[in-house]
Amino acid sequence: MNSEKPNIRLIASGKDWIEGAAVDQLKRTAELPGMRLAVGFPDLHPGKGHPVGAAFVSSGTIYPYLIGNDIGCGMGFWQTDLLRRKAKLDRWAGRLSDLENPWEGDVGEWLQRAELPTTHSDHSLGTIGGGNHFAELQAVEKVEDETEFAKLNLSKEKLMLLVHSGSRGLGESILRAYVDQHRDAGVAVESTDAKDYLQKHDEAVRWAKANRSLIAHRFASVLNAACENVVDGSHNSITRHELAGETVWLHRKGAAPAETGPMIIPGSRGTVSYLVLPTGDLPAAAWSLAHGAGRKWTRSESKSRIRDRYRPDELSQTELGSRVICENRDLLYEEAPDAYKKIEVVIKTLVDEGLIRVIASLRPLITYKTRSSR
Repeated sequence: MNSEKPNIRLIASGKDWIEGAAVDQLKRTAELPGMRLAVGFPDLHPGKGHPVGAAFVSSGTIYPYLIGNDIGCGMGFWQTDLLRRKAKLDRWAGRLSDLENPWEGDVGEWLQRAELPTTHSDHSLGTIGGGNHFAELQAVEKVEDETEFAKLNLSKEKLMLLVHSGSRGLGESILRAYVDQHRDAGVAVESTDAKDYLQKHDEAVRWAKANRSLIAHRFASVLNAACENVVDGSHNSITRHELAGETVWLHRKGAAPAETGPMIIPGSRGTVSYLVLPTGDLPAAAWSLAHGAGRKWTRSESKSRIRDRYRPDELSQTELGSRVICENRDLLYEEAPDAYKKIEVVIKTLVDEGLIRVIASLRPLITYKTRSSR
């Protein structure tokens, strides 16, 4: 096991809102045995013992507890055949429903197409889940890099679909089984327990990707549209990499992958999102990027602060004119745009650090979270 003192890097400017508690968590996590590199991004905020918006590189040991229960959670981005000039937002918002409930189609066929085995969680395949997960119809706001935009075969006239979801109960069960045996401790990568976890982890990552794909299919189908995947990446995962001739293990907890090409960094449902191209010294940034705006307030703080400022109907349509479908009042307040940091500041920091080039910005039109009041 490598005994070198880990390198700790916080990618942030003086304008980024970074809590001291999150920085403390970053430093403490970097002290775990085998840690080589800890990187915090501009969306860094405190988590349950370890920060969100960070990536950690270890040697010889993996730490499943670091990435949490939503293994494979990430962002999928699709181009639809819906034309912006023909958008009917109120009509479409009225038709969208039921994405939090089980799909009535053939889940087995969908799993087979993704080359996945059946699991106890398959009834939730194609469902968004709670918290900060969503499916969002978007329009191209501004193209910053015409060349890269064209390489992705994107059209300014067509509407896009962004889906944020993960492995639902499957990831939860995998982490629970691990914690029952090891609590929050790591395990040697050559151990049977590590190999067993990683095999289940990899299936959960693929399951989460299939879940996002089915959510996109369900969303588009309601609008009588077709959609084609552009990019998809997980921001909660453990992956193998090579660093200076050594095999290392990258733990992402709310950190978007940078080594797979263009990626989406979403805003806060009331702001634009960004399609970006990773650039620069990727290993120095743990092959990762910020995965979004990042929370500014905890969920309980958000409810207490925002209830005094807004009525529910005022949060159902944003300042950009987009519609937010969220009939759970507590969730509506917890996920209000004000609860998040400024995505523009996050993006500028990454640009100034030489880590990304912006391809395009995307304006929210309809954000779906839940029709359920509970």
